[in-house]
Amino acid sequence: MTMVIRKICSRAMTCLFLSQLLPPTLSHHNHSFSIYKSCRSLSKTPSDFLGSIWCPTVCAAPTIRSFSSKFSESSTTARMQNPESISYLTQREAAEVDEILMGPLGFSVDQLMELAGLSVATSIAEVYKPSEYSRVLAICGPGNNGGDGLVAARHLHHFGYKPSVCYPKRTRKPLYNGLVTQLESLSVPFLSVEDLPVDLSEDFDILVDAMFGFSFHGSPRPPFDDLIQKLVQLCNFAQNHQKSPVIVSVDIPSGWHVEEGDVSGEGVKPDMLVSLTAPKLCAKKFTGPHHFLGGRFVPPSIVDKFKLHLPPYPGTSMCVRIGKPPQIDISALRQNYISPELLEEQVAADPIDQFRKWFDEALAAGLREPNAMALSTVGKDGKPSSRIVLLKGVDKDGFVWYTNYESQKAHELSENPQASLLFYWDGLNRQVRVEGSVQKVPDEESEQYFHSRPRGSQIGAIASKQSTIIPGRHILHQTYKELEEKYSDGSLIPKPKHWGGYRLKPQLFEFWQGQQSRLHDRLQYIPQEIDRKLVWKIVRLAP
Repeated sequence: MTMVIRKICSRAMTCLFLSQLLPPTLSHHNHSFSIYKSCRSLSKTPSDFLGSIWCPTVCAAPTIRSFSSKFSESSTTARMQNPESISYLTQREAAEVDEILMGPLGFSVDQLMELAGLSVATSIAEVYKPSEYSRVLAICGPGNNGGDGLVAARHLHHFGYKPSVCYPKRTRKPLYNGLVTQLESLSVPFLSVEDLPVDLSEDFDILVDAMFGFSFHGSPRPPFDDLIQKLVQLCNFAQNHQKSPVIVSVDIPSGWHVEEGDVSGEGVKPDMLVSLTAPKLCAKKFTGPHHFLGGRFVPPSIVDKFKLHLPPYPGTSMCVRIGKPPQIDISALRQNYISPELLEEQVAADPIDQFRKWFDEALAAGLREPNAMALSTVGKDGKPSSRIVLLKGVDKDGFVWYTNYESQKAHELSENPQASLLFYWDGLNRQVRVEGSVQKVPDEESEQYFHSRPRGSQIGAIASKQSTIIPGRHILHQTYKELEEKYSDGSLIPKPKHWGGYRLKPQLFEFWQGQQSRLHDRLQYIPQEIDRKLVWKIVRLAP
């Protein structure tokens, strides 16, 4: 079957490069929430943002991640943008943008290729986590689009994936030779077409379609015609509910017309499309669940010339979602954890020592705020309440955190001085639950910690009458500003009498390690008195 492919995937991955990326962070000593305003301006106001670019204010929530943290999490999550509000380029416009970027604007092809490949890799990582989709095959053509695939494979390797590359028609130029050498130095395997399994679904979780660039015309020659057919067949398998790897197309799916889309109906139907520059007109016909725009480096002159409307990128992300994310069946969300076994003979005899070991490993893994813990309390009305607080100390006497003594949790603790702590370390598939009695720490200890905090946090503790109703956020700002002026001479800020620490003295520990098929490890430490000495008995609980 002959398929006419006229892909125009502009070498220009025209996106937004923002030079001022200092997201304001609003933090509370009790919470680990950060708000990032992703509408960044090169001037002073959103309306000045890169000339005529449409730019509402968007908040990007941090992504979880271990890998990220899993970047990094984040890594921040790329927020969706309304596809009807975004510019789409014709074939001619895409080529002209490319010429301007690599002409008077001074970009080189290797710069654009590096940013394109990085954008593809970060888009993949936003949706398909390496814990579930680790095996990647990048199918690369001989042109710039293939170069994007090579760069993406390198970044995916560093992101924790296991990429392989099929690059049957290599371009003998220094740039491409260098990309191959970089991958070989990472021991990324190169597979010939003959080496590929008959059924790609058996060996790969993600297939990156990076076969053709904007200069390609006519019908694909061998071996690309057969490779395209393999991807088309996989799409048909997926429609029949058979196991199939996801397909990620770079800029334009193979078999599509750059402006008219999948005219024959026989082209690749990817699960993800990563548009480079602005989306091409064919992207309007894309019906897959994940459409991203990648890169961020379009200067105002191009925005003005082509009257582009492009979405702002959240935080420091190299990609932004276009359109609504797919609706998810919440009941189908699940993880099949893969972890080392947690065995009784391997854990410490003292649960505090075991906690310290796991906490140190969470720190070493680069997890975001490993000291964040859910604190659950119950007042005299018997109604439980929970919130996230930050652990500020742990020793043989217990776990310490600080808060306002007039808050809801403080009132409940005064009525019922029993509480539960829960640590959750997603990247390591671990939880630790601690139960015990709670008492206030000595005032001297609270005083010492209070003055170790940044002055802004000290002022914030005074300005906020925690858990009380206020008419608006402006009240907080006004009070904070007044206190800031009051202590602007650098004098000591007194600790409020209503602010201080609590210590939970543990009476029970449970260490949880996620395992496959829900056969999780649960080891519980229970205190016992033997010969007038406190010892901890370790028991295993059924998951």
